Amino acid sequence: MKPKYLTEQAIDAFIQSGLKEDIGDGDHSTLSAVPKDAVESAQMIFKDEGVIAGIEVAKRIFLSIDPNMEIETFVEEGDTLKYGDIVMKIKGNAQAILMGERLALNCAQRMSGIATHTNRVVNLIKETNTKILDTRKTTPNFRLMEKWAVHIGGGQNHRFGLYDMVMLKDNHIDYAGSIEKAVSGTKEYLAEKNKDLRIEVETRNLQEVQEAISANVDVIMLDNMDLETMSKAVNMVNGQCQTEASGGITEDVVLDVAKTGVDFISLGALTHSSLSKDISLKAVK
Repeated sequence: MKPKYLTEQAIDAFIQSGLKEDIGDGDHSTLSAVPKDAVESAQMIFKDEGVIAGIEVAKRIFLSIDPNMEIETFVEEGDTLKYGDIVMKIKGNAQAILMGERLALNCAQRMSGIATHTNRVVNLIKETNTKILDTRKTTPNFRLMEKWAVHIGGGQNHRFGLYDMVMLKDNHIDYAGSIEKAVSGTKEYLAEKNKDLRIEVETRNLQEVQEAISANVDVIMLDNMDLETMSKAVNMVNGQCQTEASGGITEDVVLDVAKTGVDFISLGALTHSSLSKDISLKAVK
C-alpha cells in the first residue's frame, strides 16, 4: 500500500516541475538532431548492485511526454538487482525518450540508492521489533521521491512535513519555557484549530523523559542518549507511549540501539547520505 502522501496530483506536479526545470524552452539538442516523427526503442540497465526504486515514476515521466509510449518492465520496485539487469524497455517517440531520459534516471538512481541503504539498515535489526524511520533531512523539492524510496526499501516514513504531526524539539521547548508549557500550549492550539495530530517531544535526559511522560504525549524522542541512558528511558516509559531513538545513529550501533527496546530509530542519513546507484538508458537499434 502506498503512503498517503503519494497522490496522483503530487506525483504529476513533481514530474511537470522536473521536466520544466530540465527542458526549459526546449531540448534543442534533440529538436535539432532527431526527426520529430522518429519512433525508437531504449532499455534501462542497472549497472550496480542493490535495491531498485523509481520504476513507477520513470514510467510516468516517459508517458507524460508521449502517452503512447510502450513500456515493458522486467523487475518490480524493491527487487534486489545485479549489474547488467534490465529494468525496462521502452518504445515510442524518439524525442520524448531523450527529453525524459535524464529526469527518469535521476529519480531512479537516487531512489535506488536510498532504498538500498534503507533495506540494509532494516535487515540489520530484523530480529527486533524496532522500526526504521526517515526524517525531514531531505533534498528540497525532492522529498516526495526520497520518502517513497525509504518506503520501497522497507523503512517507515516519519511525518512528511511540518503540518502532519507536532514535533516539539529542543528549540521549541527552550522558547516555550519547559516541556509542560510547550505541550499544554500545543494541546490548546490543536483543540482550537480542531486538528487531530500526534504529539512527539524531544528529550535530552531522564528528567525531560519524566516531564514528557507526565505531559501525556504520543511519542518521546530519546535524542543523542548513550545506550545505558536510553535503556533506562525505555524502562521509565514502560509502554505509556512510543519511543524514538535519534541523533547520529550509525549502522555500527543500530542493532544495539534497537535492543534497548525503542519502538523506532530515525536516521537522517537515509536521505541525506545515501549514494546513488548507476543506472543508464541505452538506445536499442
